[in-house]
Amino acid sequence: MTIKKGILTSLCITALIVFAGYTGIVFAHGQPHSAQDLKLFEMAYQKAVDQGYKIFHDAKLGTTGQSCDMCHPDAANTHPETYPKYQTQIKKVIGLRDMINWCILNPLKGKELAPDSEEMIALEAYITNQRKGTPLAPGKH
Repeated sequence: MTIKKGILTSLCITALIVFAGYTGIVFAHGQPHSAQDLKLFEMAYQKAVDQGYKIFHDAKLGTTGQSCDMCHPDAANTHPETYPKYQTQIKKVIGLRDMINWCILNPLKGKELAPDSEEMIALEAYITNQRKGTPLAPGKH
């Protein structure tokens, strides 16, 4: 009986993949997304990336007159694909947003951003976008 269930499950998954590819509709959370929806999602994401670029290159995050870009040109050496990981400066396992705030508080001498703020999401979008296509490697140093 288990082999039959496995075969039936495989056939159903294959049929859904073929249907989605044929119709151009992608399913997420049980609801279909049209090509137009996907374009709107991509535009919203790109807007966040662009906003993050501006914040990353602006010295207003801190009080030292420097921007994130001074230490990390084009988000170099940020390695968002390695988070969460143990960070020696903080002495515990943290996420990327925690590291962003550490950099704002310490080298830049600025005020911490709320983890769910528009600015934090934009910074995270820009930083991760710079490493697009890099395999995830949580915990890596």
